[in-house]
Amino acid sequence: MRRRRPRAPTWTATLTWKAAVFITVMCCALAALLGVLVHTAVTRETVSEARDKALARLADATRAYEAGEVLPPDSGIDPAGLPTSLRDLAVSGRRGTVVADAHGRAAMWAAGPADGRALATEIDYSMSAHTIDRLDRAIVGSSLLAIAVTLLIGAFAVSRVTRRLHQTARVARRISAGDLDARVDDPCTANPWRPQDEVAIVAGALDTMASTLQRKLLAEQRFTADVAHELRTPLTGLSAAAELLPSGRPAELVRDRVRTMRALTEDLLEISRLDARTEEVDLAVHELAPLAERVVRASGTETEIRVVGAEAGSGVRVETDRRRLERVLGNLIANAHKHGRPPVVLTVDGPVVTVRDHGPGFPDYLLTGGPQRFRTEGGGKGHGLGLTIAVGQSAVIGAELVLVNAEDGGAEARLTLPEYVQFDEDEPAGRNGDGNGGRAGGDGPTSDGQAEAT
Repeated sequence: MRRRRPRAPTWTATLTWKAAVFITVMCCALAALLGVLVHTAVTRETVSEARDKALARLADATRAYEAGEVLPPDSGIDPAGLPTSLRDLAVSGRRGTVVADAHGRAAMWAAGPADGRALATEIDYSMSAHTIDRLDRAIVGSSLLAIAVTLLIGAFAVSRVTRRLHQTARVARRISAGDLDARVDDPCTANPWRPQDEVAIVAGALDTMASTLQRKLLAEQRFTADVAHELRTPLTGLSAAAELLPSGRPAELVRDRVRTMRALTEDLLEISRLDARTEEVDLAVHELAPLAERVVRASGTETEIRVVGAEAGSGVRVETDRRRLERVLGNLIANAHKHGRPPVVLTVDGPVVTVRDHGPGFPDYLLTGGPQRFRTEGGGKGHGLGLTIAVGQSAVIGAELVLVNAEDGGAEARLTLPEYVQFDEDEPAGRNGDGNGGRAGGDGPTSDGQAEAT
């Protein structure tokens, strides 16, 4: 079994982190290169000067030795502390120099042959070595300071770019969520004569795309609303004319088609109002279970109702717009019967209402991208507007509608409503949106805590 490789933290994938690492590595490499070059050049020059001085003193000592005179200071035959390698070199008949410790300090030794022995001299090299050490420390310190300053300046410059990129990403997410008025308004795009960098080009392209998309959607919304309004008048006349037709199969077909067209027109008008976001919510407190039971009875369908955990006098209350909630539940129930298979079950569990059928389930495109207008699959009839309206009205009343497929088959629509919390315990129980002081409509819960109706 292969072991999973540990994953790096998410912040290591950010542009700021990558830029900081790149700047640090490049600064360190540049500082190391310059430090090595400076150290090498200064050390070579210092050693060369010390060698020349040592060889000059060795020449004086050689002349004094050959003349039988007193040798200069710090010179002698086979002096103590002379490095072995330099001694061997001098005994072999050649001259040389080497830097080594002498009496606890750095010294530059020079040695040459003298009757089979080594004539050597030394000069103090400690000041030069100390100078080189200070130079190395100065190089390291200045390199660290340069790296820190460059890193701060680079981080500031990169953070300005990343802030603009994050702002562009936030605006893109707002646009994808439906806020078509969102714009980046990058400062670099305000003046067309000002040179623009890549971030400004992306921000300008996003703003242009949002404006174009907004114009197209507004034109589509106006077209939908205008068509629906224009169809209302002739459909009203057509409906009245259909009622005057003599009874018979042709008249029933005409009336049925007229009713379908009127329902479609009303759905289009409702969608246009939802798109325009002009809906006003009439919030009130309602008991959820009786409201759901009324919707089921009004639908005229064989839908089973289950109230989970119901106890006498303890119905869950929600703060919502009753008309819109009834519209959402009615559309979900109608969709379950139209495109699914029985049994269809409506479950009330606290502030959550679930509508479940046992059909083939929702198609993949709907689970991925949500309901789409005028698109349905399978042999069922419909225009794809019922779920679209349900999703829109759910958002208006502040509820969350989730469409999933059940694990054991069938489509499941789960609506979560904002639950009403009563903080004043002395408030009368009858103060709710139903206006009847308790659970309105439907039979009371059974003894096992679950109310069922069909």
